[in-house]
Amino acid sequence: MTLTLQEISDRIEINDLLTAYSTCVDSADWQGFAGLFTPDALIDYSAMGGSKGGVKETVEFLTKAMAQFESTQHMVANHAVDLQGDRATVKTVCHNPMVMNGGHVFYCGLWYCDQVVRTPDGWRFAERVEEKSYFFNLPEDFVFPE
Repeated sequence: MTLTLQEISDRIEINDLLTAYSTCVDSADWQGFAGLFTPDALIDYSAMGGSKGGVKETVEFLTKAMAQFESTQHMVANHAVDLQGDRATVKTVCHNPMVMNGGHVFYCGLWYCDQVVRTPDGWRFAERVEEKSYFFNLPEDFVFPE
């Protein structure tokens, strides 16, 4: 399949969006995080035990949840992108080591299932849903904040 220059550009810009998400979460840049989504976006982390809601609710959840960790790395790869003009469906694998305050490390494996749209400001998430693959070394008493 031969891609047009526009399709190549779109795929690079979508990849940049996926990378920016990981960078914002791992650096607790919640203003930057919010800017990656459409105003009416749905963000659903419930498959991994987290929140489900809009951008504001998700930032509130992440602010509390990420305070439990010394560091995290959201490593994304294997981007399956289905372009449909100004919209795309994207499925991306994520491997996520989480270092808790105190040093305990556990790992999350998941897929991000996204709907992204082209906006005047570039590609943005209209929907991001986590699909669980695994937890490894998760403490038995671990809970996400309400």
